[in-house]
Amino acid sequence: MDARLETLLDKQAIEEVVMRYSRTLDWLDTEGQGSCYWPEADINYGFYAGDGAGWVPVVMEVELASERRWHLCGGLLISVEGDRASSECYGFTVSSAPDQPGEKMDSLFGGRYLDEWEKRNGKWRIIKRKYILDFTYQLPHGLDALAKSGFTLPILQIQQPGHPEYRPL
Repeated sequence: MDARLETLLDKQAIEEVVMRYSRTLDWLDTEGQGSCYWPEADINYGFYAGDGAGWVPVVMEVELASERRWHLCGGLLISVEGDRASSECYGFTVSSAPDQPGEKMDSLFGGRYLDEWEKRNGKWRIIKRKYILDFTYQLPHGLDALAKSGFTLPILQIQQPGHPEYRPL
């Protein structure tokens, strides 16, 4: 295969893992989240520094503590060298949780992911990740007020794995 085409396919495969990372957190898909990392991956989020196998239950516990969660990664740049790659992308996360009894707050986090990748048996996964937090804001929760206003849009409440709207992709 032409080397340029192979590099393009490798970059696409890495991008899909980055998108799967966000999606599986939002839908509470533990198995899908685990498929983003090699088990021995070196993971550093500050509050967690350890391997990929240990990271997955920790991050899923954090996500389960939020009433709602939403992750988006973008601005992905990838450099591929054979079966190894490096990437950097930006990430936004919004999570909703009770601030005090009867009140909810939304937290907005913005940061970047510095990743190293390894391809084994044709599959790309993260072998090293460092997360850097660039900013965070606390915002008033707006979904409840929007629903009460009469302007309704579909809203999902994903509180446990296996939500009926989740589709394997």
